[in-house]
Amino acid sequence: MQRICLFLLAGVFSTGAIAGAKCVAHPKAEWMKEADARATIEAQGYTIKKFKVDGNCYEIYGTTKEGKKAEIYYDTKTLDVVKSEIEK
Repeated sequence: MQRICLFLLAGVFSTGAIAGAKCVAHPKAEWMKEADARATIEAQGYTIKKFKVDGNCYEIYGTTKEGKKAEIYYDTKTLDVVKSEIEK
């Protein structure tokens, strides 16, 4: 019984680690254009494998200039990093 409880608790806590970021909701007219956002992010040294809108965030999956896997959420207006997970 204890093993089942521990397993269920581990599942509950692990889902929080993959939850998205909470970005400020800007009017779509104020969002940076996707092409401009991609160009800015790539100019910072990232290689983008996937670029998408996740709620009110721009989200990329790709690699850093050092080749480490990266998942980064950006504010759609300012392109400030809201959340990032970079492979160690």
